[in-house]
Amino acid sequence: MYIQILYMKELEDILKSSQPIPLKKKTVLNITYSSIWAKETIGGIFKTFDLSNEQFNVLRILRGKKGSPANLQDIQDRMVYKMSNTTRLVDKLILKGLVERFTCEKNRRKVDIYITKQGLQLLKEMDPIIEETENKLTANLDTEELKTLNYLLTKLRS
Repeated sequence: MYIQILYMKELEDILKSSQPIPLKKKTVLNITYSSIWAKETIGGIFKTFDLSNEQFNVLRILRGKKGSPANLQDIQDRMVYKMSNTTRLVDKLILKGLVERFTCEKNRRKVDIYITKQGLQLLKEMDPIIEETENKLTANLDTEELKTLNYLLTKLRS
């Protein structure tokens, strides 16, 4: 099987290391570096829409509820980055008119959070741009390589 390999810059070159990096350390550094690279690439899109990665994540979670309310704990449980201050994120999205929060009259501790029409419209506008960027980020991998990478990353976290 012939595999065409484009010029790939090794991690040692990127980090300007004069010596080879031990394999396990290189693996952890490579995952970290790649994660930051992907987050910064997609993050540039979020900035143009005056959103953070975490705010975008909240909007997508709320859209996934398909009109049903979410509470802060539900949103927190579904966040990719679990350390996010969900209350602060929701407050910022409320100020932007992208989500609404309603307190239950019978139980003041129960708070329902919904995405607004404006929030849904923003996601609709962003979806093709995000998809195009995700396609560009993964363009160097074929379907089988993507499946393998996902399998290996899941196995790594197990």
